[in-house]
Amino acid sequence: MSLAVTPLLAAVPGTAPVPVAVPDLQDISQLEALAKSQAAAQLPPLTDRQRFLVGPIEPHLKLERCNQPVGAAPASAHHMRDRVMIELRCQNAKPWHLYVQVRVIGTSSAVVAAHAIVVGSVLKATDVRVEEHDISELPPGFLDDPAIAVGLTASRPISGGAVLTNQQLVAAKAVQRGQSVTLVADVGGMSVRMAGKALSDGLINQRVRVQNVSSGKIVEGVARSEQVVEIVSQ
Repeated sequence: MSLAVTPLLAAVPGTAPVPVAVPDLQDISQLEALAKSQAAAQLPPLTDRQRFLVGPIEPHLKLERCNQPVGAAPASAHHMRDRVMIELRCQNAKPWHLYVQVRVIGTSSAVVAAHAIVVGSVLKATDVRVEEHDISELPPGFLDDPAIAVGLTASRPISGGAVLTNQQLVAAKAVQRGQSVTLVADVGGMSVRMAGKALSDGLINQRVRVQNVSSGKIVEGVARSEQVVEIVSQ
């Protein structure tokens, strides 16, 4: 490739400065934009959950800047619905050309940690945010709705910016072993409340063993909310 001369001066001891030839290189980002534009003309219109992934074009190619518009066209008349190979061609005195693949990538909203989260933390709305990510880069079981994450407990440390998955979170415990709870029982069509003590941990709508504080009787109930257990066996 020929090189354009830019007036840089190299100082050599005892001699006058000598101009140094510096290559005038093609802007890679412009080539990628050109390939994307040509792909858009060849592929079906994108939905709001898709984007183009171009190349990438390796910067080490160091292509000489084209002194006329770079030509762009499909490398073949036949291509798949989600990808196309674009040929970029420069007709300089020393011409060059390259092939750039452009693919359609599906995207999805993903819930990420707004900051580092300590194991055992119950997530609040301020602990998470939503970002758009390529589906191909998202881990299995990723969450796409922050409402799902809020109220769950981190089962392991989570770094800030990490995509949240259902493997990292568990439902918060409604009651914990040794905790004072309110027992609710249906007696003859009437709702009766009494003091109780949880003998096991329990999630919402999970069965737990509890003790009636006044009678000392141990029964089984269902954790209906925080500190409230509905008796299901007497």
